[in-house]
Amino acid sequence: MNKEELLAKIESLRTEANGALAALDSLVSLQEFKVRFLGKKGLLTDILKSLSLLGPEERPIVGEAANRAKTEIESRLESLRKNLDQKERSRLQSQKQVDVSLPGLKLPRGFRHPLSLVEKEIESIFVNMGFSVFEGPDIESDYYNFEALNFPADHPAREMQDTFYIGPRTMDQGQRTQEKVHGPWSMVHGPLLLRTHTSPVQIRTMEKQKPPIYMICPGAVYRHDDDVTHSPMFHQVEGLMVDRHLTFGDLKGVLTLFCQTIFGKKLKTRFRPSFFPFVEPGAEVDISCVLCAGKGCRVCGGDGWLEILGAGMVHPAVLEQVKIDPKKFTGFAFGMGVERIAMLKYGIDDIRLFYQSDMRFLEQF
Repeated sequence: MNKEELLAKIESLRTEANGALAALDSLVSLQEFKVRFLGKKGLLTDILKSLSLLGPEERPIVGEAANRAKTEIESRLESLRKNLDQKERSRLQSQKQVDVSLPGLKLPRGFRHPLSLVEKEIESIFVNMGFSVFEGPDIESDYYNFEALNFPADHPAREMQDTFYIGPRTMDQGQRTQEKVHGPWSMVHGPLLLRTHTSPVQIRTMEKQKPPIYMICPGAVYRHDDDVTHSPMFHQVEGLMVDRHLTFGDLKGVLTLFCQTIFGKKLKTRFRPSFFPFVEPGAEVDISCVLCAGKGCRVCGGDGWLEILGAGMVHPAVLEQVKIDPKKFTGFAFGMGVERIAMLKYGIDDIRLFYQSDMRFLEQF
């Protein structure tokens, strides 16, 4: 192929490209045009491959003509691309115009967790009875969690399968280790652990405050337990009254009023003898089944009663431990699981649902 034929072919390509450009009406067709005429396997590239067939004097002439054609095509192509791009944006904007007469979109809202709702309700009931709310640390010492509450040294609750200890379990090892880490305080109070109940808050309060004491202490507690009705971390609300002349009758009155307030006035209660190291006498408090109204069902085992909390008169040894004279003052204490109350109140049969963060579950409350 000689010089004249290549120049004619370049001019024919330029004319064809200009005609094709005039017919382009979308960014997609523009890209197809670019591949066809200017791509690595395009028409102009094919012409340039023929330059090697020309002599040294002819090659610059044909190359310059090809470059002029390419520059002209690219210039028109870029101008057309900007025009089509602007039209596309205008089209999309016209489709997305806001209709101010339409109602606004509802954004998803958070929900109070059922455990938070029940805990606040329990607090409110006791505050209305004259109780104050106290809190304490989740990491406790053996002294506050067990010893000051009259737990014997060999009590099962102290064992590793029930309690999460922090560091060595045995007293001697624990004292030596924690003296290095936590200082002399741990030497006096024994090994550290995650509290198994909120009762240590009662001891701390009685150490600092003289009777009369009317308090509740809500918070998280920890035990080696995990199934459909137990969790390794759960929540308790415990209460304490210490004053002159308090009796078991006062205990029954306060707890009966609480149960009937949170579950309904028609609810029946009963008190069964039970043992807890820190109270004497102790009792388990049952309520008539909230699901079958005491008639008997699968949940209550057919007898119409559900255990709801434990309680009792404060053991004299506990009062003596905090330097309160048991001859002048008496008291009663009680404790309940928030999860247990919530499960009965809302008819929930698996405690693990509280901790799965499933919005389908949480939004019901």
